[in-house]
Amino acid sequence: MGRDSFNKLSNTGDSLSQEENSLSFNVLNSLTDPVFVVGPDKTIVFVNQSAEQFLQSSKIVLVGSKLSTHFSGDSQIIHLVEQTQREESSVAEYGVRLETPRIGTHLVAVVISPMHDSSGFSVVTLQQQSIARKIDHQLVHRNAARSITAMGAMLAHEVKNPLSGIRGAAQLLELSAGEDDRQLTKLICDEADRIVTLVDRIEMFSDTRPMEREAVNIHEVLAHVRLLAETGFGKNIKFAEKYDPSLPEVYGNRDLLIQAFLNLIKNAVEALGKEGGEVILTTSYQQGVRMRLQGGKDRMDLPLLVTIEDNGPGIPADLHEHLFDPFVSTKTGGKGLGLALVSKVIEEHGGVIELESVPRATKFSVSLPLVPKDLRNKNQIYSDNHLKDPS
Repeated sequence: MGRDSFNKLSNTGDSLSQEENSLSFNVLNSLTDPVFVVGPDKTIVFVNQSAEQFLQSSKIVLVGSKLSTHFSGDSQIIHLVEQTQREESSVAEYGVRLETPRIGTHLVAVVISPMHDSSGFSVVTLQQQSIARKIDHQLVHRNAARSITAMGAMLAHEVKNPLSGIRGAAQLLELSAGEDDRQLTKLICDEADRIVTLVDRIEMFSDTRPMEREAVNIHEVLAHVRLLAETGFGKNIKFAEKYDPSLPEVYGNRDLLIQAFLNLIKNAVEALGKEGGEVILTTSYQQGVRMRLQGGKDRMDLPLLVTIEDNGPGIPADLHEHLFDPFVSTKTGGKGLGLALVSKVIEEHGGVIELESVPRATKFSVSLPLVPKDLRNKNQIYSDNHLKDPS
């Protein structure tokens, strides 16, 4: 049961004219949510364009194939289809984890409804994270970055100056102190230096100078970061790459992107522990959120997606909304500044960073802008498919 079955199904009855039928298909193909129709034997008989993109396969391959070909036999989506067919009623499930070798792991909401007047046929709709939620996360992360920027400027002025005086006084006392008292003056100096080092780290956030941008090859950035990790803090961790080699260049600052992704990978490695574990680096092209850069007038697409995924224990759900705030950390003794810095860097790029975390699958997803058309090197070869204007 494949495309012919669905064509016969859609052409039965006189309630819809051919023109109306064509309009219905155009509407389905215009939806941003993946939609596909499954027959009584769990064969896919229709997919819209968003479903093709989500499953990373063409309609020719998908239509006529079994649902279990694309989702494992114990996948929750298959059980939900069976429930819909058995009870002949709609079902909805939120926070469903879908895994396939091709698309990786996605958390989605699944809505399945039986087709009226069509025994055994079910319409499956997958609702990915909404644009509204992406924008909300972007605003939350931007506010977190701004709050720590103001804090960095305040600490630099109000804390470092008196600390310098305290350290100088301790050094003067050390000149006339006995051996036991010198240990105390040395402790004062050491603690003052430690606080200054912490303030220096926070002071990085108060740099409000305009960021220098250029065309950046994101794979060169990730290769550099991976090399740093493999020769240092991540030498006992397995790294894997799933790259789209035809990606266009990112419009950003190479050094800041290295700093941001190095922090994300270090965060993943530390979550895994000293031995074992895997970190997966993925790049892909997707329809991104259109947003205005800070201080800019034009909206920019964010279709370049970079994900850092680890198979560690996961991040507690109550920390998800605040993980990018300063001084929030899941690590014992952590300062909670690494992810706040990442948030600031991504915000300055006009990008979006998101978190999905369940046990054995924690994923940070970063969406970044393309190089503007008027700045692209005319000699650079870009993928025609990637550069189609979605508007």
